[in-house]
This record gives sequence, structure tokens and C-alpha cells, in this order.
Amino acid sequence: MAIRAGTGGLRDVGTRRILNHVVQYPDADLSIALAALADGTRRSVLERLGRTEATITDLAEQFDMTLTGMRKHIGVLEQAGLVSTEKVGRTRYCRIGARRLDEVVAWIDTYHRLWDARFCELDNVIDELKRKDSPDGCTKGR
Repeated sequence: MAIRAGTGGLRDVGTRRILNHVVQYPDADLSIALAALADGTRRSVLERLGRTEATITDLAEQFDMTLTGMRKHIGVLEQAGLVSTEKVGRTRYCRIGARRLDEVVAWIDTYHRLWDARFCELDNVIDELKRKDSPDGCTKGR
């Protein structure tokens, strides 16, 4: 199953493996990962797999879902690179895909640092305005 990130979340685009927007946007993997993370159940599955690997059957039971439903969630996470699976006999084991999570964290951290720096600059401007408003040039309340 191929998925595509869009404004309405994930949409099934059939069995095609090539996504149109992958050609247009170099960060398509990140977009797919973020779209996969938009679902609360999938985030909970990742939390569970962060503790230890599990079978799809175990996950379906834990989340009170059908096997088909859990397979679909795992498929979305696997395509996004957030989960890897390995079939041993008739059992499919799932484990967290740390590399893609590291990429998502790095992207978020970039913007966290950017906004942190902007808020620091804003604090400096506010402090400067307070000093100008104070008759003795000192800030009040500090």
C-alpha cells in the first residue's frame, strides 16, 4: 500500500510504489513520516515498540484492534520508515525504525532552535523597552 501526505492526512493511492510528490519534493520522506505520526494510534504503537519489539498479533490485542487494522497501521509506519518488520515463520515481528525518527527529531530540533533564538531576541527587546521606561534605567521585577 502506498501512502501520500496531504492536507487531509494519509490517503491510499493504490499499490503504486512511486509517489508523485516524491519527485517534486526532496523532503517527501519527512512529509510521509510526519503524516504517519499524525495518527494517535500510530504514535502509541511507536511508544510501545520503543520498549521492545512485538508481533502484529500482540499489538492488535494490546490496542483492541483487528489484525487487518493493525496491519494497515504497521504498513503506514513501515512505509514511512518508522517501523521495520521481519517475518519469522508465520509471525511478523515489528521494531522501531530509529533512523527515520532521528531525522524527524533533527528537523523539529532545527525549528526549535530557530524559535528559541527568536524568543531570546524578543526577551532582549522587551528588557530594553523596560529599561527605557524606567526612570532610573533599571528593570523592575528582576
